[in-house]
Parts: sequence; C-alpha cells; structure tokens
Amino acid sequence: MAFVTYIAGQTPFPEFSAVLMLDDVQIGYYDSVTWKPVYRTNSTDVQFHEEEQKDADIVFRDMYNIFKERAFYLKEQQNHTDGKWDALDGQNIEEFIFDIENNKTQTKMTWRPWDQHKWIRVKYMYKNVYHPLCMKVLRRYLYMEKNNVLRKVKPRVRFMNKTLSDSQGLQISCLATGFYPRHINLTLFRDGQPVDDDQITGGEILPNGDRTYQMRKSLVISEEELCEEHKYNCTMKHLNLENKLDITYDVAECDPGSFSHSIVFSVLVFMCVAVLIIIAVIIWRKRRAAGQGTGTSQSKYSPTPCE
Repeated sequence: MAFVTYIAGQTPFPEFSAVLMLDDVQIGYYDSVTWKPVYRTNSTDVQFHEEEQKDADIVFRDMYNIFKERAFYLKEQQNHTDGKWDALDGQNIEEFIFDIENNKTQTKMTWRPWDQHKWIRVKYMYKNVYHPLCMKVLRRYLYMEKNNVLRKVKPRVRFMNKTLSDSQGLQISCLATGFYPRHINLTLFRDGQPVDDDQITGGEILPNGDRTYQMRKSLVISEEELCEEHKYNCTMKHLNLENKLDITYDVAECDPGSFSHSIVFSVLVFMCVAVLIIIAVIIWRKRRAAGQGTGTSQSKYSPTPCE
C-alpha cells in the first residue's frame, strides 16, 4: 500500500509525500523535497539502488502530476477553495480498480470525466508499468521482510476486573495481547449471547513495543446485575488459533454492595493487624527493658563470696 499526500498552498511540510507499506511494516518513503526514495534495505548494490530510484520516479512523479492536475481542476474549474478533499461529505467520490487478468477497469469517478485517449493511456500504464513494477517490489520486500510480516504469534488472553467505587458495580475487561498479525475477532458474551456494542468500550487494535498488538474490550456490570449471577465469556478468533479461544468469567453469588464491603473489610483487617503488631512490639520492648533492669539490680546488691 502506498499512502500518498498532496498539499496545495503554503505549508512547512513537503508538497508531496508517499509512504510505502508492506502490511503494517513501513518499507519506503518518498517526498518532493529530495525526489529520492528512502528504503529499508541493507543492500550495497549500486545497481539495486539505481533501480529503486527509477521505479520510484516512474510511479510517484506520475502520482504527483495527477494530484497537481486534480488540485488545479477542482480549484480553478470547479471553484473549490483550498482545503477541499476528494472525499466530500464523508463519501469517497473516486474508486479505480484494474483487473489485470481480464484487462478491464472498474471505476467510480464523479469529479471529472475522462475522454477516450485518457482511458487508453491509463489502461496502458496500469497493465505495462504499474502492475509489473508493483509485483516486482512486492516480491522483493516480501522476501526481505518475511521474518516480520509472515511471523505468527498467538494471543495471550485474560479477564480483568475493577470495582467501581462510585456505583458499587464492576468493570470486567477481556484483554488479548502479544498477537501477530494484527487482525483478530474478539467478542464478549453474556449467558451465551453477544453483548450489544453500545454497552462495550474499547475494541481498538493498539501496538505493543515488540511489534505485536493488543485489543481490550470492557463491560460495566451494575450492582443489581452482579446479583443475577450471569456468566460472561470472551471469545476470539485469530489466524494462529486452530479453533476459537474461549475463556469464562463467572460472577458468583453476591450481595448488594459486597464488592465495596469486601474492600472496606480488607482495609479494616489490615489496620487491625498493623495495630496488633505495634502493640506486640511495645509490650516486647517493655518486657525487655524490665528484664534488663532486674538483672542490674541483682548484680549490684548480691553478696560477695567473702561475705
């Protein structure tokens, strides 16, 4: 995937920039400041670098010209001001798919019609330039980055809970972490039925520091619901799991406020133990001091052998 940005008007950033991705690994960068690609490669072959420069110039300079032409057309011909996006009102107004096997194009383009000559050129470029070049780069970097993008790491899954002091309820969270690739399907169930999405928080896939990912989904259980003894399940599907993984969180018998009461009780027990330890230390010190005093008195007044 190439993520390309063109900025019209004054900007401290490059007018044109492109980031080249292989799955979730950045393998290249290109912008209009240097007009040179920066690739993640350790190759010292000069010919290899020259080939990369040539490939990048063919594709990215063509993209740059297309963006520049589009920006001019939208601003001058369609009277759009700076800051307009091609995706207007949240709707994508342009889609273009080239089918190499059938030599056909599928397009949705409402911003500017193309004449016959334009279509002939586009088809030629996609068939004879873009597609072969894309396959070459894809194979090259798939081989170079195969230890990263083809690795498989199973998720570690656990349930966590947190007492809510303000409502005396409970928040349970299902956490899946340490997995790769990033695609995962995680679902929370209550008594065998999926919990509605509007009751769940979280669900975003977040990166870990070791190039793996994590996902967490949380559900708040009210004090009344705690007493209904529901069973909660967390089910997930991942590429590295032969079967779906299911773990259960069983909310056992409870009384209203039992969770908050248990915290208060734990604090009181801790305070009592601390007080008992302090009293024991004071008594031990007093007894020790008294014992030392008695020993000194006997030594002072005991009769000598001569007496």
